[in-house]
Amino acid sequence: MRKRSALTGVLALAAAGLGAVPGAPPAAALQAPVALTADSLSTYQTNGVVWAMAQANGIVYTAGTFSAIRPSGAAAGTNETAVANFAAFDAATGQPAGCRLNFTVGSNNATVRALAVSPDGSTLYAGGFFGQVNGVGVSSLAAIDLATCQVSSSFHPAVAGTVRTLQATADTVFFGGDVTAVGGQHRGRYAAVSTSGALLPWAPDADNPARALALTPDGQDAVLGGDFDTVDGVNSHSLAVVDTATGALVKAYPTGFIDATSVTKDIVVDAASNSFYTANEGTGGGVFDGRIRFSLTDFSQVWRDNCLGATQTLTVYQTVLYSGSHAHDCSSMGEYPDSVRKHLLAQSVDDPHLLAWFPDTNDGIGEKIGPRVMALAPAGSTDYLWVGGEFTTVNGSAQQGLTRFASGPDTGAPTLPQTSVTSIAPGAVKVSWQSSTDTDDGLLTYRVYRNGGATPVYTVTGSSLPWVRPQLTYTDTDVTPGVKYTYRVSASDGVNTSALSPNASATVPTSAEAYPNQVLADGASLYWRYDAASGSYNADSSDGDDSGISVGGPVHAVTPGAVPGSRAYTFNGSSQWTYSDRLHPTPAQFSIETWFRTTTTSGGKIMGFGSNSTHPSGNYDKHVYMTDNGRLVFGVYTGTTRTVTAPAAYNDGAWHHVVATQGADGMKLYVDGVLRAADPFVTTSQNYPGYWHVGYDSLGGWPSAPSSSYFAGSIDEAAVYPAVLTPAQIAQHYALGTAG
Repeated sequence: MRKRSALTGVLALAAAGLGAVPGAPPAAALQAPVALTADSLSTYQTNGVVWAMAQANGIVYTAGTFSAIRPSGAAAGTNETAVANFAAFDAATGQPAGCRLNFTVGSNNATVRALAVSPDGSTLYAGGFFGQVNGVGVSSLAAIDLATCQVSSSFHPAVAGTVRTLQATADTVFFGGDVTAVGGQHRGRYAAVSTSGALLPWAPDADNPARALALTPDGQDAVLGGDFDTVDGVNSHSLAVVDTATGALVKAYPTGFIDATSVTKDIVVDAASNSFYTANEGTGGGVFDGRIRFSLTDFSQVWRDNCLGATQTLTVYQTVLYSGSHAHDCSSMGEYPDSVRKHLLAQSVDDPHLLAWFPDTNDGIGEKIGPRVMALAPAGSTDYLWVGGEFTTVNGSAQQGLTRFASGPDTGAPTLPQTSVTSIAPGAVKVSWQSSTDTDDGLLTYRVYRNGGATPVYTVTGSSLPWVRPQLTYTDTDVTPGVKYTYRVSASDGVNTSALSPNASATVPTSAEAYPNQVLADGASLYWRYDAASGSYNADSSDGDDSGISVGGPVHAVTPGAVPGSRAYTFNGSSQWTYSDRLHPTPAQFSIETWFRTTTTSGGKIMGFGSNSTHPSGNYDKHVYMTDNGRLVFGVYTGTTRTVTAPAAYNDGAWHHVVATQGADGMKLYVDGVLRAADPFVTTSQNYPGYWHVGYDSLGGWPSAPSSSYFAGSIDEAAVYPAVLTPAQIAQHYALGTAG
């Protein structure tokens, strides 16, 4: 059922190339073109928000709204050194160094929002809202001699309004913000002064605040970004290019090019790619929150991404665009759906799709945006990416306001592979594992070890991303019936190797297990047996390697299971479910099958298809759900809800088998091997890419919707087929499941 508009441009498989990579090269510590590790380095912290950064001669200057700094690892309020909205640090060590400055104002709400260093590295320019720097009277714009750490008393433009962006050349300081006047002369958000502080005639006139300003490499043009709708009276929403000599408008971007409720927060120019890039933030639904690449030749768009989650800051290192945002939905470009926010991303300058670089912060304090500013700082043979903002954690550990990453070495090992070992027939043991994640490498090498051996029996390279972790498998056929075999798996990025997974074992049966072998023989493309003893990984026993992820920690290893020899999971009915790790196209025909046991009186979704994985789906159908009175409903959406209902109640605490099919013969619902309801005329369902769910997903708007969308009860042997099972096959499955 459609609850909100579907993103029709999403690829049917978001990560069609992920998984085992035949003939792939060995993994490398950093997967090119990424050239910065995701390992956060020990760095001093602030007690507030870092808004601005600049670097010169191995020193990183940070500024914002904060009153103290403290060492890495120190808890908030401990071991603090008092400062006033500014601190300088050694780029290579993260320790305080260099010039110490206090930015203040009489009302004690001073803030520094922009920093820039002169091309020769001798002068630091600072803008924001402040009245003094180290006791020297200024007016929201100041110049500091870095050799002496002395504030220039002769550079004293009287700026009315907060300065939010700065760029300095050898003879000119360009700036913008909420500026309405300089030295008593009107300015429309942007202005320029000489390096001696004299007001210059450059005066592009924007109607609303400026947020960003960048100069082209030849110095002839300035790219402006902000909240404005007009520049020099011409419709140019949020972005414009003007002449640096005259201020005349060179390129306008009328409203609609960037959404009317979106603004430009940062602009970075990269001469190597002959481009500039914008960071955008929107308000409300359906806005533009992503990044755009523009040509410096004609200022036209080269590409854009439409990830949702306000982008605040950008930098280019080598051939990669790094960004800070709280991106939560990149499904419009075939990446992850609306889910947990990711605050640091990387993209090739030539392709907006996301690269395997995922260090992370949290939202933090203030406006709860996360990262606000970035700066690249070389020191010796290493390059450092400094990140500032309002976050309070980095890579899951407490760290406030500041962090940094380096061009090497990479010290982070991949995560431990979650491993499953099963044997359901005399001739083979199947070893399956969930792909590991590595925050700066999506291509990892896995090694499988048997019975404590030191030499791997199998090695494979596979790709994974945090939101798509394909199942990989090894089938060991050198086995003997009746013998128990034990396996462990490691993951390596080429330099760092995870620990070996815990021992996982299986005893090879002397005869085939009837139920699972029949499910596979009948063509299941997804088969979750729910036999794991622990963990969130649900192995797929089919050849589809279509594993699942369980959320909320359902109870594992519930016995007896639904079929001979099986175990099950029990879901609590309030916070637990399983979703497929892989995005699927809408099936033209299908069968879904599972076993359940419950006494619930609040119903819930047992199994179905939905457009999201970790969040409630906006589109959802092809599902079986239980009503509060225990009846089973099978429904699809065709522009309206179409359902069939089994007349009896099945919340009696016994194991029951349910199969729902749709194909050319319509909809059919079977319970305990018998057809209970059908509609031969409904042969289609809603078309959208989605994920298979067990135990929970949206149900709003469906007939006889239960009081809870979560299912409280036990689940076992869930399967999906790309075809319609016959009545004989379904009856056989039920008979095999209840035999013995």
